[in-house]
Amino acid sequence: MPMTFVKPEELDSYVGKSLEPSEWLTIDQERINNFADATNDHQFIHVDPEQAEPIFGSTIAHGFLTLSLTSGMGEENALVVEGSKMSLNYGLDKIRFLAPVPVNSRIRMHSKIVDVNEKNPGQFLIKSEVTMELEGSEKPAFIAEQLGLWVT
Repeated sequence: MPMTFVKPEELDSYVGKSLEPSEWLTIDQERINNFADATNDHQFIHVDPEQAEPIFGSTIAHGFLTLSLTSGMGEENALVVEGSKMSLNYGLDKIRFLAPVPVNSRIRMHSKIVDVNEKNPGQFLIKSEVTMELEGSEKPAFIAEQLGLWVT
């Protein structure tokens, strides 16, 4: 499903609504290794299959790797304020990592609009509950409250 374009005066009607989930994404070892290099986080549970296997059965993705993927995955089916000049990542109110993401597993993002607040004229702060589904797991990889600021 493509992005949903919404007039500023209609934003409140989206509170409580879920957007379409993103496409599935496979988390492979190359992506995990690249993230380890980018962040200098080479803990063995992420990059050493032999050491990680007795603990998790395989290497696992960094929690912050899965969290960082929300930027790109969220664009697939985003709620877009019509007339916006830009949108900004405004941060997170809450994040809980609930399940490890084993190498070669698939994840997809679900998003529900929780709150809309016009901070300043033409600046809309949208809070979304983001859940990263882990294929085959009862628990999601994480649940977060993510904030985006749209500037018209």
